[in-house]
Amino acid sequence: MSERRPRVLLKLSGEALCAPGGRGFDVAVATPLVSEIVATVAAGVEVAVVVGAGNLFRGAELAGSTVPRASADRMGMLATLMNGVFLRDLLVGSGTPAELLTGIRSPETADTFTRRRAVAALEAGNVVICAGGTGHPFFTTDTAAALRALEIGADRMLKATKVDGVYSADPNTDPSATRYDEITFDECLRQNLRILDQAAFALCRDNDLEIVVFDMRAPGAIARAAQGQINVGATVGTRVHG
Repeated sequence: MSERRPRVLLKLSGEALCAPGGRGFDVAVATPLVSEIVATVAAGVEVAVVVGAGNLFRGAELAGSTVPRASADRMGMLATLMNGVFLRDLLVGSGTPAELLTGIRSPETADTFTRRRAVAALEAGNVVICAGGTGHPFFTTDTAAALRALEIGADRMLKATKVDGVYSADPNTDPSATRYDEITFDECLRQNLRILDQAAFALCRDNDLEIVVFDMRAPGAIARAAQGQINVGATVGTRVHG
């Protein structure tokens, strides 16, 4: 029996699909990201993706309104489904097979997520895009990403950000902030480093799912992080582990 290929879950923000500070979709901005995903698959890695909805909608924008939190969260899940359609079609258009699965029923748009369906698609060489969050309100896309990563048996979860790793403080406001090549889950808790929301972090910590936090704009970073080549030859990101 041949050895299983590396398998990762890539967590993207919705802002990765639009111009900095913008909203909606921008093909020119998203195309380099798609190329990075394609290159990662070509390197022999099975890739699943969870994408947020910040380019389209944020439930927090309705805070204090008469719209219940549960309704706002469902609006956000629908927005991630729109992002999933966009990303899937860009991947397919580039010649890379991709399958969109959703946590909320939308049969005209995508098949409903099941572990078996996702794993079969990954083993067939498809990029699997997991949209619709967990299918339930009160959970963030970070939590959806950690949950899907565990369900598909991912080797690690890749957290794509605007900074090149985990720092002791916000490097944008504190010039003395120290960047870590690697750090343990327990040390993150001691320093109150908010890498993911609490539920997502607990899922990763309790199940020893490695997290790689990296700058998604760095060329080749996704492929290197996916293969565990952290800080080999060039800074890729921070490895968070048990």
